[in-house]
Order: sequence, then structure tokens, then C-alpha cells
Amino acid sequence: MSNINPIIKGEYKGSLRSEMTHLKSQNTILTDAPTDNHGKGEAFSPTDLVCGALGACMMTIMGITAQAHGFSVDGTKYEIQKTMAADPRRIGQIDIVFNFPPNGYSPKQQAMLKSAADTCPVAQTLSKEVVVNITMNF
Repeated sequence: MSNINPIIKGEYKGSLRSEMTHLKSQNTILTDAPTDNHGKGEAFSPTDLVCGALGACMMTIMGITAQAHGFSVDGTKYEIQKTMAADPRRIGQIDIVFNFPPNGYSPKQQAMLKSAADTCPVAQTLSKEVVVNITMNF
């Protein structure tokens, strides 16, 4: 079929829905077009996944940083808001709020976590035209 070594295989199911499988874990994700773009909105939209990937990537890199420096970010919760732009239709803005557990993070730890979030691979991949606002509540 192709000459690539895939990590994900997908199939278009019709009615603006796709199904993707992560080959190593066999986890499956459905996507639907959002209701504001001809879809049913019954699953993550592809642009929702981009925003979720950003939040999860930031959290992962912060987790790696915390582990490496002997403290924990376990239990951190985050919320993501996406704002679409037009002409062309794309993600215009992503707002993420991280709510850390009350662990008494030092100013140095807070700075390390902010730096880690800013350097996550997904953040580095996004176009500079996408406005990303991060709030960290310690």
C-alpha cells in the first residue's frame, strides 16, 4: 500500500467520520466534523485533537521535568478552549488553563514547569499564527 512505517492507520467511515488506530496499543479514536462545519460533533474533531495534543504534550513534558527534579505534578487538571479563524478556516487561538495540586511549588519549580510547557514538541510544531495562551494556577 505504501512505503512508510505507520504508527497510525485510519479509515474514513463516511458521514464526515474517521476512525484511527494507534498500532502499538490498538487504541482507537473516532473523529467527526464539528457541528459548525457540517458535522454531527459526536466525537473529537480533528482540530480538537490538535488542541488536546498540545495540552497533553505540555503536561507530559512538565511531568518529565518534575520527575527529573524530584517533585510531582500528579493530579494536575487542565482545560482547553479552541477558537477557530476564517480565510482559511484554521485554529486561530488555543487557551489552556493548568490547575496544579496544592504542592507548594517553589518559584524555581514553577519556572521550570513554564519553560517545559513552552518547549513541548507540539507547541514547537504549531504555526506562529496560532495564538496560544497558557495560564498556570499553582
